[in-house]
Amino acid sequence: MPRDETAPRPVASLPVHRDGEPVPEGLRGAVAALGNFDGIHQGHRALIAAVRGMAAQLGRPSAVLTFEPHPRAFFSPDATMFRLTGEAEKLAVLQRLGVDGAFVRRFDAALAGTGAAAFVADTLKGELGLSGVVIGHDFHFGRGREGTPAMLEALCAENGLACRIVPAVAAGGGEAPVSSSAIRAALEAGDVATANHLLGYRWFVEGEVRHGDKRGRTLGFPTANVALEACALAHGIYAVRARLADGSVRDGVASYGRRPTFDDGAPLLETYLFDFSGDLYGRRIAVEFVGYIRGEARFDSAEALVARMHEDAAEARRMLAEDRTASMLG
Repeated sequence: MPRDETAPRPVASLPVHRDGEPVPEGLRGAVAALGNFDGIHQGHRALIAAVRGMAAQLGRPSAVLTFEPHPRAFFSPDATMFRLTGEAEKLAVLQRLGVDGAFVRRFDAALAGTGAAAFVADTLKGELGLSGVVIGHDFHFGRGREGTPAMLEALCAENGLACRIVPAVAAGGGEAPVSSSAIRAALEAGDVATANHLLGYRWFVEGEVRHGDKRGRTLGFPTANVALEACALAHGIYAVRARLADGSVRDGVASYGRRPTFDDGAPLLETYLFDFSGDLYGRRIAVEFVGYIRGEARFDSAEALVARMHEDAAEARRMLAEDRTASMLG
């Protein structure tokens, strides 16, 4: 039976090549998919499936070439950008999808000013030593985005690189192609189901558990609190799963918002893990969002809030039991 090139694989150590480093032995002559890969959604996964297929045909390693920081952050440093996956989350998903490694290029003034022809000849072929590339139908590159997919195809032919252009992907037979922008819009509306459908897995975030005001303990719902950077997720209550530092995964219910019943402070992700006791302070956890329960609300009393929290927990357990969306946490 043919191997499903889109199926997640067990997580292993992912070789990562960065600026100025020698290309590791396992990535020499690689075939690489090019792009920002924010979210690594179903459209991105089509690129990854294609790069793995081409690499297998050529007998070469498969890789992804991505850019940090996101080019938007470079060109508009004062604008807040809601990233679906930071670098750590992006590499974690790539591990699960089975590529042989990743090239992470620093997006700076030098790279932004590199012409399309030089990018192919000097960076892709010369510096990285690629044997082939895979891009999406709308990929642009080089100074002022002068490079088009057709231009890249021609430049690859001139430089002896294989090239494949992957058409747009529409999830579930829909007409609109899958995009990071559509996923951001869904999360901003609290529509976790649509976001996860477009991603092809449950959206997740990572962060370090910080000390809070310990109010959850007095209410009978102790939480692991994580501050999320530039997150535009709709404020509300969610069914979640969390992977702890020891690798274990726990079900739970989480609130993301400003706690209007108490302090109306800075947005914070507060996760209550079912049937768990332990000290998570200072440790990193990953939290994936399974379902949206309700919007954030102000309650007249702590007792009213606690009563609703019990209802939220019960609803989260139901959602978690019924959901069959793929997970990148294990």
